[in-house]
Amino acid sequence: MSNPLEELLSATAPAAAPALLGAVLVRSDPEATVALRLSEVEAYGGPTGSDLPDPGAHTYRGRTARNASMFGPPAHLYVYFTYGLHHALNLVCRPDGQAGGCLIRSGEVVVGEDAARRRRSALRATEPTHVALARGPGNVAQALALNRSDDGAPLRYLGSSPDPVLAAQRLADENPGHPKPWTGLFLPDRAGQLDIVTTARTGVSGEGGTDAFPWRFALKHDPTVSPYRKAAVKKRRTRS
Repeated sequence: MSNPLEELLSATAPAAAPALLGAVLVRSDPEATVALRLSEVEAYGGPTGSDLPDPGAHTYRGRTARNASMFGPPAHLYVYFTYGLHHALNLVCRPDGQAGGCLIRSGEVVVGEDAARRRRSALRATEPTHVALARGPGNVAQALALNRSDDGAPLRYLGSSPDPVLAAQRLADENPGHPKPWTGLFLPDRAGQLDIVTTARTGVSGEGGTDAFPWRFALKHDPTVSPYRKAAVKKRRTRS
């Protein structure tokens, strides 16, 4: 029997992504438990010829060894290494065999700030501010200590709560670390709607980064949200 998280992530990524805002992502490993309140998420679809073709997605040209986790099942992690610099995290959507995922772009560290700060400061001359600890996909993965070894790992459903931050803090008090790493999510049990900004995806080249794909969702005025960078659409040169 599926749980509410699996039901949510069985939907298309553009449908699931806004519902992840305000949720709390928890990562526990032998060093620490770190949790993020999610403030910015981008949705990605599937290959050409699918019901949701997405030229901005890793899956657009079909399934490969690198992107196999994006083809399901839902409620798993897709972790990839990008630009030879950092890792990034997607929460996999859609039923098994269909591609989709929600890229976790930004969040606020609400549990384990000391550990997140050590990880983020390791390659920096100065320490990041609190709001910048998990601002941007690479910083999210670094704060949570995620890498390619986590690709394909299951995402645990930790429950629904009117205050998922408090729920995560209580969990961390009971489980400050864990010998075997795991990742889970507290969903918000909302009485009202959040104020959400929707734009084209940031930093995506070509058609996938245009207004035809308004699949970036962020909490309005939240200081942890990364700056939006509109993609430049390349124009073909014409011979005179």
